[in-house]
Amino acid sequence: MSIKSFFKITLFTLLIMGCKDQTPTEVDEVTSEEAVAPEFSFNVEEFADIKVLRYQIPGWENLTLKEQKLVYYLTQAGLAGRDIMWDQNYRHNLTIRKALENVYTEFNGDKSTVDWKNFETYLKRVWFSNGIHHHYSNAKLIPEFSKAYLSELLAATNTTLEGEALEVLFNNKDSKKVNQAKGVDNVLESAVNFYGPDVTNQDVADFYKTKKSPDPKKPLSYGLNSQLVKENGVLKERVYKSGGLYGSAIDEVVKWLEKAQGVAENQAQGDALGLLIKYYKTGDLQTWDDYNVAWTAATEGNIDYINSFIEVYNDPLGYRGSYETIVQVNDFDMSKKMAVLSENAQWFEDNSPLMTEHKKENVVGVTYKVVNVAGEAGDASPSTPIGVNLPNANWIRAAVGSKSVSLGNIIHAYNNAGGSGRLKEFVNDEEELQLEEQYGQLADKLHTALHEVIGHASGQLNPGVGETKETLKNYASTLEEGRADLVGLYYLYDSKLEELGLVEDWKKVGKAAYDGYIRNGLMTQLIRLDLGDDVEEAHMRNRQWVSAWAFEKGKADNVIEKITRDGKTYFNINDYEKLHQLFGQLLRETQRIKSEGDFEAVEALVEGYGVKVDQALHAEVLERNKQFPSPPYSGFVNPVLVPETNDAGEIVAITVTQPSTFAEQMLNYSKNYSFLPAVN
Repeated sequence: MSIKSFFKITLFTLLIMGCKDQTPTEVDEVTSEEAVAPEFSFNVEEFADIKVLRYQIPGWENLTLKEQKLVYYLTQAGLAGRDIMWDQNYRHNLTIRKALENVYTEFNGDKSTVDWKNFETYLKRVWFSNGIHHHYSNAKLIPEFSKAYLSELLAATNTTLEGEALEVLFNNKDSKKVNQAKGVDNVLESAVNFYGPDVTNQDVADFYKTKKSPDPKKPLSYGLNSQLVKENGVLKERVYKSGGLYGSAIDEVVKWLEKAQGVAENQAQGDALGLLIKYYKTGDLQTWDDYNVAWTAATEGNIDYINSFIEVYNDPLGYRGSYETIVQVNDFDMSKKMAVLSENAQWFEDNSPLMTEHKKENVVGVTYKVVNVAGEAGDASPSTPIGVNLPNANWIRAAVGSKSVSLGNIIHAYNNAGGSGRLKEFVNDEEELQLEEQYGQLADKLHTALHEVIGHASGQLNPGVGETKETLKNYASTLEEGRADLVGLYYLYDSKLEELGLVEDWKKVGKAAYDGYIRNGLMTQLIRLDLGDDVEEAHMRNRQWVSAWAFEKGKADNVIEKITRDGKTYFNINDYEKLHQLFGQLLRETQRIKSEGDFEAVEALVEGYGVKVDQALHAEVLERNKQFPSPPYSGFVNPVLVPETNDAGEIVAITVTQPSTFAEQMLNYSKNYSFLPAVN
């Protein structure tokens, strides 16, 4: 699982960090002018609600040429599959992108008009979201130009875009990429291209209830690498593999993975790459599990990677994986500092407030590293996680362990790109402000680390209970993310962190963490929503239901106080000890829900606390936020790795360059990494 940039990244320089099981920036960022490296510009451009940044690859020059080749081949493999993500997001995305890009590059008319500027902005938003639906809210992006104007552009550039692919830009169809609303057919109402347009929730349930894993204790990830469609009324999987769906792009991915295998750092790494190649060639889910076991155990070396169909957040029922890749270079100093969490994973499990039967007797193989990203693609780009914990299969986590990584140079870029000063607007008092400024960033990093390393490794299912995606259905992702958040919150206010040498003052760090989480969960994350919207994204939901549940359950003791001052709302924590206890109670309950597969309980929790928004408070937050022009969402262009070859065609050096604009990189990717037809 991965943490997208959701929490908050605040002031000072990076010490340690933590997990959407993906999570960075909350929206109340603070600027640290002195931290910015003057010789490197982290900011690329801003448009709509987006800020595009750059990141560096620290220590690149210290890698051997063989290691640099491995990184280069892995990044090329990732980019080769980039268009898979576009097609997965929506069936018309590639058709639309190709048309819009042709207009953008070929139009020679008046580019000073408002209409043209709006066209440019729309195209950039589509690029950023890997399609026509917002990367975070899942709502369809609305062009601020008319269909008539687009028709003029198409005619002027001899570009064809017609039929449903044209009409959908301006009508109300396919309005949500992922529709998680209660009381609707989530599959039928979601535009994501994991299912045929006539497949329903019941179809999916009926199809997969007949699937039985050869070993029930090691359930296969049915549906992870396929599209489910109806052909002549019969349900059928179209498997992603060489010779299957997306085969032309997968063949390119395999070509580069084979080159990577040839320069693997060690036998274990090479063997894992070999299994990944086999999986891409066959689409066999047993091979996928064999690969994940081998990949998890391959912990030696300076280079690692994530590659394939992995996170299931974009599937309303949590079966199908989105294509993504992240190529990583180890940050040895930071990883050494954070290894202490992995080494003490069993202590955290033993001392958690979980019911005894839900605790693991032996927490195994939690490998935590801070890494520096060298390249990303698919679901990880341009909007990137800041932390990832994989593999996702519960049985592999229990039997073999998992790898948790924090993306150190991504966090560093966020920290040094400057902030907007929203913090002072939404904190209740000077004490809260000072705690955030002094301890907020450290608290966030620790929360991410605890979320990834301890949270996702914690707890176990009751015997005979099915996989969480089957028992908790469309609430599985938000329950798991909230559960891992609660593990982090519970231990952030614990003297054990000081005992382990991770903090100098555990109470102040814990207070900063609690302040920030409640402030974000109840208030500041609302700037990401349009007035009147429900909360739909899994991580936003989990932050709201955790915070709202704690607020309500603590009312009798005034644990969290809602304050109105000068017409503005603030939330103030009056009793951190009792809030710590409340987080423990909720953690115990969320683990019970997961362990028992209690659908009614998770539905009541999420729908009761995580979906609906106080409209008056939302309107107030949006009004207060107007003074801060900084966009609420950030993402990245990737560094460009440029190989230098000799007369024999052998790579003799690889240099790192940076794209000058977002459009430059997007057009380059479309030119050099388009291996799929427009319709698949």
